[in-house]
Amino acid sequence: MAHTQESVCCPRCSSTKIWKDGMRYTNLGTIQRYLCRNCGYRFSDSRSKQAFSSSDISKHAQKVHTKPLKSKPAIRSPRRVSGESQGRGASALLTGGHCLAKVETRKQERAAGATKPDKATVKGKILEFAWWMKKEGYAETTIITRSKLLTILSKRGADINDPESVKKVIAEQNWCAKRKINAVDAYSAFLRMMGKQWNPPRYTYAQKLPFIPTEEEIDALIAGTGPKTSTFLQLLKETGARAGEANALQWTDIDFEKGTVRITAEKGSNPRIFKVSNKLLSMLRALQAKSKSIKIFSKHLRTQRRLFQKQRRTLARKLQNPRLLQIHFHTFRHWKATMEYAKTKDILHVMKILGHKNIKNTLIYTQLIPFKDDEYTSKVATNAQEACQLIEAGFEYVCTTPENIMIFRKRK
Repeated sequence: MAHTQESVCCPRCSSTKIWKDGMRYTNLGTIQRYLCRNCGYRFSDSRSKQAFSSSDISKHAQKVHTKPLKSKPAIRSPRRVSGESQGRGASALLTGGHCLAKVETRKQERAAGATKPDKATVKGKILEFAWWMKKEGYAETTIITRSKLLTILSKRGADINDPESVKKVIAEQNWCAKRKINAVDAYSAFLRMMGKQWNPPRYTYAQKLPFIPTEEEIDALIAGTGPKTSTFLQLLKETGARAGEANALQWTDIDFEKGTVRITAEKGSNPRIFKVSNKLLSMLRALQAKSKSIKIFSKHLRTQRRLFQKQRRTLARKLQNPRLLQIHFHTFRHWKATMEYAKTKDILHVMKILGHKNIKNTLIYTQLIPFKDDEYTSKVATNAQEACQLIEAGFEYVCTTPENIMIFRKRK
């Protein structure tokens, strides 16, 4: 509540419309301060001078008595201070004055940079873009990746309404050429949604041959991870499926009687069906006994990947094998295709296993690694049951000795 002091008047304009403005604590004592509502002049109670000597007053007079809060034009405003501010006294007036100044400053900045959208507008546009891609039938991973790229570009200073600004920010990033191409594709799709066009920058990247681990390294990962992750990895090893295809499998896709797994393709590939080993079927049965979901792997693929990466780091440190850190979910697909081509030398067979519709995508596996004749693991079988087990484990029949011992081999 405002307190008007009848006995105190402003030394500048002689107005009696005065507010108390707190106390000033000095080494010489406590001084009451006032604020003039008419001109905004701040001064102290002249009666406080009597408590001090004239020398003390002369030393502190300039600091205490002549410190203007604001200029007169800044205080005299056509705006009315709210009743709530009036109830808080002089400090509310000061706060209100500062707030009004800030509002004016923000308005000026907004007027100066009217072309730059605020964060809420950018976020709304990116959400609109994600929904547009959903309606257009884009895959979930594509929607997430492109939305994330646009968000990153916006946070790093790009104006998504200005193609030249986006082009500049992309060029400044310390990204590989492939990621920059993905960013260009994401923004091109955004402009298609907006009905606009641009001249996209040109980025090219040198295609690298994928890393192919040994089967022993893959088996070490499968053996060292948890039950769900090891089953997921074993499925990738035997089928060469994409991680997204494997993660989308339902229990109805597994035929335990025939020992087959039916893969529903993604990214425009062909669907496939695979005969799998008894080992994988046993692992799947163990999961089914505890599962309450229609999906085999109920976790989101990103969660599944983070869990695998954590277990992979632990195994690489435990086994002192840094090569394990280079193995990703897609590495199992590369390994499967490479092994199948090395075993059959039939590129069409590999193309069918991977579900490719274009053979150009399959030809890369013909040049991955050189295979030598001595890179085999040999096993023998003395009866039909042992022979079946070796075949299910991926061994191929070589010959039978005069002692009726069957020899099998498998590439390392």
